[in-house]
Amino acid sequence: MFNIVLLEPEIPFNTGAIGRTCVATDTKLHLIKPLGFSLDDKMVKRSGLDYWDKLKLFVYENIEDFYEKNPNANIYFATTKAKKTYDKVEYSPNDYIMFGKESKGIPEEILVKNEKHCVRIPMWGEIRSLNLSNSVAIVLYEALRQQDFSELEKFGNLHRLHWSE
Repeated sequence: MFNIVLLEPEIPFNTGAIGRTCVATDTKLHLIKPLGFSLDDKMVKRSGLDYWDKLKLFVYENIEDFYEKNPNANIYFATTKAKKTYDKVEYSPNDYIMFGKESKGIPEEILVKNEKHCVRIPMWGEIRSLNLSNSVAIVLYEALRQQDFSELEKFGNLHRLHWSE
């Protein structure tokens, strides 16, 4: 089971969508305060649909609290400033993937201490960043793909009709 860490998230809709992705992938979501919204915010719940109560959610007072409660965490830091792309990492179950706040990302003081664990999603031109919930899905699904989507449903069924084979 992977772990997604959001450092000081600001937009409730993104956090709700990320929570929904975490439920769909049996991934834990870790939120590090300060949050730019209340967890009771209707946008969080709306974007998370009726899955929010199924979310494995952990909330921390600050980054020191997170590190103290997860002392052995193997953390990858998703940042536009990284020198390698997210697909060049061999992810293991129970790894943590941290994403920074929408407006600033992860502070550079954290990044320089963890240079070898920083990963980037390739982008064209002068684009600052992708939407946070999209970024989480991209990196998380690469980690899951490397595990052959272990324990996830790989095949779907039609509701009214049937596939031929």
